[in-house]
Amino acid sequence: MRKTFSREGGSVVPSHVFPTVDVPDYAHYTIGIVILIVGITGMLGNFLVIYAFCRSRSLRTPSNIFIINLAVTDFLMCITQTPTFFINSMHKRWIFGKKACEMYAFCGALFGMCSMMTLMVIAVDRYMVITRPLASLGMMSRRKALIILAVAWIYTMGWSLPPFFGWSAYVPEGLMTSCSWDYMTFTPSVRCYTMLLFTFVFFIPLFIIIYSYYCIFRAIRHTTRALTKISCAGNRDSAKKFNKMKSEWKMAKIALIVILLYVISWAPYSCVALTAFAGYADMLTPYMNSVPAVIAKASAIYNPIIYAISHPKYRSALGAYIPYLGALLCITGRDRLSSSSFQSTRRSTLTSQSECKRPSKPHRASLSESESARFSDTEEDCSSRTSVIRQLSSDVKQVRPASKRTKVRGPNTGESERTATHNPTDPTMCHLSQITVSIGAVYVNILFLTYFMVH
Repeated sequence: MRKTFSREGGSVVPSHVFPTVDVPDYAHYTIGIVILIVGITGMLGNFLVIYAFCRSRSLRTPSNIFIINLAVTDFLMCITQTPTFFINSMHKRWIFGKKACEMYAFCGALFGMCSMMTLMVIAVDRYMVITRPLASLGMMSRRKALIILAVAWIYTMGWSLPPFFGWSAYVPEGLMTSCSWDYMTFTPSVRCYTMLLFTFVFFIPLFIIIYSYYCIFRAIRHTTRALTKISCAGNRDSAKKFNKMKSEWKMAKIALIVILLYVISWAPYSCVALTAFAGYADMLTPYMNSVPAVIAKASAIYNPIIYAISHPKYRSALGAYIPYLGALLCITGRDRLSSSSFQSTRRSTLTSQSECKRPSKPHRASLSESESARFSDTEEDCSSRTSVIRQLSSDVKQVRPASKRTKVRGPNTGESERTATHNPTDPTMCHLSQITVSIGAVYVNILFLTYFMVH
């Protein structure tokens, strides 16, 4: 049995099988309570997403499979990390042995990296659907989506296994109540693994995500400007496309929040690891190692809120199968209408887009049954396309903005003014504000508890 030590300042004394740190008891208890709250919230939120997917046939589309994989990885992250972390915090040391430490760190690395890969896949899928809607038709199927996810899992597995074979190692970290890969040891092997891990699992996927959403923003802004110029002609298809781009722009903003929250969640942990990589591990205290790890694990509670709970189809499914959640999720008639009328609106929008590409061919009023099935299988994106329905269901007849006035001449009443009415309540922005407030409250609580713990 390996002999290890407990440290207080610069001194060490013999201790348990694994090292311990001499910090106040309430520091361990506070960390344990915070991770327990985060874990329970993440498990419930992601479980609801998985449950809605399993119960609702309309949600089983290729694009939504990526969202469900994200929920699965976050759920597994919570269920494998929270109980162990909490129990060790109550005992103020790691009590489960070396093999359990390695498996705990392996699961945290695997599910965390797989979440990052899934976010990258979602970004690329959304890039294709929004910037190249016609080219993306028929490109994605359930089989292709599952193959992509299998590749993502194999890729992350390849980066999670090396510490078992001597390239770096899985060891206790921070307050010695959790485990991670060894980023503190200043050796060529450990530094090489840390550098490659951050390059191929964090920075490159992050660059792809940022580039994809940059292209989305640019395409939406360019299209919106073009459609604004022709919307005054009173063309019905132009009004639909204009409202569609407005909704996609709002959902792209929500996607940007996802990126920022993920970076904010993992940035402190990354800074700690890179500080040790640079050779300044002596500057890091146990608190500086443990608190970023808690914040990183808290990223599992954001994705179900942003990607699923704010989505009207998920909300409607949860409200239908779990009636008590209907009032909690504020499910409205508009959400149900959006869920039921999605395919017909999306079908007409894509048909009009194809006609713009081929003006010489006659307009097709409807699609065949096989094309309809293809659209429903390949074009239902969780964020961008469902938002179109919320906007079009209320504004499909609105050709000009609300501030514009149109002249209407009746046969006997003469000339009168009609002002287009506009509902000031925007569901998408309402959900966005609720998400921001909820996540902000989580961060405030974590920072407050951390401040209380340190002082």
